[in-house]
Amino acid sequence: MDMTTADMTNSPYKTIWNLSWPQILMMFFHLTIGLVDVWVAGKLGRDIQASMGMVSQSLFFFLVIGMAVANGSVAAISQSIGAGRILRAKRYVGLCFQLGAVLGLIIFIIGFPLRDGMLTILRVPEEMRHVMQYFIKIFLYLLPLYYLLVITNAIFRAQKKVLLPLYSMVIVTVLNTILDLGLGLGMWGLPDLGYQGIALSTFYSISIGALFNVFILYKSGALRKKSFAPLKWSRKAFPYLFKVAWPSGLMQLVWHSGYLVLYSITASLSADNVIALAGMTAGIKIESIIFLPAFAFNMTASIIIGHYLGDGKPDEAKKFGYRILFLGIIFLSLTALGLWQYIKPLTAIIAPEKVVLDEAVNYLFYNVLAIPFTLTSMIMAGALNGAGATLYNLFIFSFTIWGLRLPLAYYLGHQVMHSATGIWIAMLISQIVQASIMFYVFSRCDWQRFSMTSNKKRINHG
Repeated sequence: MDMTTADMTNSPYKTIWNLSWPQILMMFFHLTIGLVDVWVAGKLGRDIQASMGMVSQSLFFFLVIGMAVANGSVAAISQSIGAGRILRAKRYVGLCFQLGAVLGLIIFIIGFPLRDGMLTILRVPEEMRHVMQYFIKIFLYLLPLYYLLVITNAIFRAQKKVLLPLYSMVIVTVLNTILDLGLGLGMWGLPDLGYQGIALSTFYSISIGALFNVFILYKSGALRKKSFAPLKWSRKAFPYLFKVAWPSGLMQLVWHSGYLVLYSITASLSADNVIALAGMTAGIKIESIIFLPAFAFNMTASIIIGHYLGDGKPDEAKKFGYRILFLGIIFLSLTALGLWQYIKPLTAIIAPEKVVLDEAVNYLFYNVLAIPFTLTSMIMAGALNGAGATLYNLFIFSFTIWGLRLPLAYYLGHQVMHSATGIWIAMLISQIVQASIMFYVFSRCDWQRFSMTSNKKRINHG
């Protein structure tokens, strides 16, 4: 997509949709990878499935820094392109690529010797330990290439080349599915490696996806000598990238650790805690399907806002934020309304036991009610990411999760209602408050000042 900001202004909703639909499909394929992994692991035994779930959660913490750099790269590259500073954009591509490779390697070097200690911290049961040891080892080997996959996909998005991450994710999903079934279950004459096959299928598919992205970047000329700036330029450019990335990474930790504590609050209910926990797990799986478009609109907001701020058009950037929010709420509300008609049979696929199914539907009732508020938070957060204003996201999410949601969940769930419903209501209330604050900040605060164009110490090189 080579549309200028003027072209985008002339066709706003077409622009939003053209940037969003490939990312909706990309998120669908991303979800499919996890579902296939869990399904194949379930065929091999509950201990394998449990190990798969634990290692997926652990892997997130290894990837936090990579995702933070990815958010920083979208802000820096999209703003540079919007400003017409093409050499600066190319140099940021080179800098982000180098950071991805180096950081992935550093995390691997630090994490590999500590892998057994991690299993102890996670309190992995003895019967699962050998499986987890293998999973962790293979995933640590994969980290450098996984970092490159995450960051190169962000580089493509920042350039509005949203079809390339989609192609990459299609390759990863197809390969992962074939190898999961082949190496995990011994289909099509491939060696039956069991749980080792699941780990290897992830390793091979992510590696091929990352190498595909690197090849495309090289063919496009993005990895030529001129993309790798002199040290003097990198030293001046890196602080902006860091300023955007560190709050973004910390916010991811705040968000995911908050969910872990919410699981703990649910697990410690005095009655029906196992049912509540199982219902919550199943509900989150269904909820993740409903919210696939929300993540796509979040990323679209980052791209568009970055380009408009780079072009020195903050008012138009704000207008696009409202347009994305309007389109997102309409699209997601209609999607959720359609799915709600079949919510019980859909949820029953994951939670066939009646009491668990009823609790999962109870969880989904309050979280579907929260859709307009959750979507507002996500789209506004995406817009602030594109502006480089990630500090706002960090402060708002920290307050609403740790200062409101978790204490309220404990109070309503344990002290007032003595049931999981109190926890689900606390989630809804926190989403309403969070969306209100995010919308106020986007509407009234000077978040545009975090962009490079508004920064007093502008990066004018290139």
